[in-house]
Amino acid sequence: MANLAAGKKPYVSNKNETVRLFESDFLEFFSRVHPATPLILYVPVVGYMLYLALWQQKLSVMVVAGFFVLGVLLWTLLEYLIHRYIFHYEPKSGPGKRLHYIIHGVHHDYPNDAKRLVMPPSVSVPLALFF
Repeated sequence: MANLAAGKKPYVSNKNETVRLFESDFLEFFSRVHPATPLILYVPVVGYMLYLALWQQKLSVMVVAGFFVLGVLLWTLLEYLIHRYIFHYEPKSGPGKRLHYIIHGVHHDYPNDAKRLVMPPSVSVPLALFF
């Protein structure tokens, strides 16, 4: 009730259930991701980057560790800013509201939906390439 008093919309369901986002089965399939997917996808990439840094570029362990810590700190800040100012932006137009709901709103309406806790690779891979 505190959320209602503060003017915040309560979530739709706290059960492990979901809502269909797309009419297309193809698009719907790619909107759901197992929570372990980022680990399976990115741990090998991180391992390869460590190999390149330590054995190909001959950087010291301390330098690599420093860059790793710097990366974690910068990503934490960037992720917070993206989440706070982009994911929580409230669009005015119908298409904008739909896009916002698909990207992040469904996560707030169904916070325990196990298949929508992490960003799908179709979005996270291009973002990773950008950064």
